[in-house]
Amino acid sequence: MDTRPEPPASGTAPGAFSDSPADEEKRRGVRQMKVIATGLLLFVALVYGLAEWARSSGAGAWAGYVAAAAEAGMVGALADWFAVTALFTRPLGLPIPHTAIIPTKKDTLGRTLGDFVGENFLSSHVVRTRLRAVGVSRRLGTWLEQPANADRVTSEISTVLRGALTVLRDADVQAVVGEAITRRANAQEIAPGIGKLLGRIVDDGAHRKVVDLVIVRAREWLDLHRDAVLAAVEGGAPGWTPRFVDRRVGERVYKEIVRFVTEMRDMPQHPARDAVDRFLADFARDLRTDPDTRARVERLKGDILEREEVQELIASAWDAVRAMVVAAADDERSELRLRTRAGLLSLGARLVRDERLRGKIDGWLEEAAVHVVTSYRDEITALITDTVAGWDAEQTSRKIEANIGRDLQFIRINGTVVGALAGLLIYTVAHAFGA
Repeated sequence: MDTRPEPPASGTAPGAFSDSPADEEKRRGVRQMKVIATGLLLFVALVYGLAEWARSSGAGAWAGYVAAAAEAGMVGALADWFAVTALFTRPLGLPIPHTAIIPTKKDTLGRTLGDFVGENFLSSHVVRTRLRAVGVSRRLGTWLEQPANADRVTSEISTVLRGALTVLRDADVQAVVGEAITRRANAQEIAPGIGKLLGRIVDDGAHRKVVDLVIVRAREWLDLHRDAVLAAVEGGAPGWTPRFVDRRVGERVYKEIVRFVTEMRDMPQHPARDAVDRFLADFARDLRTDPDTRARVERLKGDILEREEVQELIASAWDAVRAMVVAAADDERSELRLRTRAGLLSLGARLVRDERLRGKIDGWLEEAAVHVVTSYRDEITALITDTVAGWDAEQTSRKIEANIGRDLQFIRINGTVVGALAGLLIYTVAHAFGA
């Protein structure tokens, strides 16, 4: 049996539209809610009648409270019924002014209800359902699994990357990189971190290899620059001392320095080594705790960062990175392109086989699509609003009622409940004050 809706008759107006199964389902929901709301009205009417009968029969004070609540509930239910009904038709067929608002003011409502029309045609549920039915992530994975497609995407990515790096102005990027690095360095105090690291090095004894290297190099330097040491000592001697005395003093000083450095080199337990250990440990502690030391380190850091050579070094990092990336993007056998291609192939395989990953990506796509629909609904619904203006008035009213009528019936239910509570409260307060 063919269940497809019949096409409109030839005499149907161009702006008319046929009801969809979804509309029929919504109308069934509206009818169900109307039955519930009307049933609640009949229920409070019955309660009111029984309560009045009980009060007239001397049942007690409680009957008055129940009657007041039921009476106010009926008023609220009737008032909200009238308000809801007046949107779509004339209540009881009476020509009451300002009723049947939607049929009589369709064009105006078509403009002011643009958001509602957008919800009807561009709702998040519709977008999500459609995307899930398409299965974008699975299709993408199947496509990316093909090596030729992965090569194509890799080539396109390389072209876009190369173009972006070409368009960017070096001076602007260098300024941004330099400012970012400098700001980050200035914002972060480095002395405590250096002190903590130095303390660990000293505790582990890792610094001793550096001390050994310095001592060995110092001993080698003394052997190679004996004349320089002697000349320095002789040059610092008073002018009135004889030359040979200066020479003897210089040789003596040189021998003592050599002896001292040699002993430090050959004696692991040399007192000078212990002094170095104590100095480094004290310095590490001061870096962490001493305000003056930390302040001096920060000043030194600032002086270094402000030096022109350092700023040029930071700025030149962009040139190196750009040249490296451009060269890699141009070379089909570069590690960058090979890894990109391998990553695309791996992504395609995972999208085909990993349901959890597909769920995440589909969720991201759905959120993005919903964001676009939500953000640009006004622009999209401008066309829909014009279309609504050409619809038949009665059909438009039916369409809108099918979509929001169920919620409007909740207004009737809420009016009944709130009215009953308000009536009970008013009756209670009145009796409390002796009214």
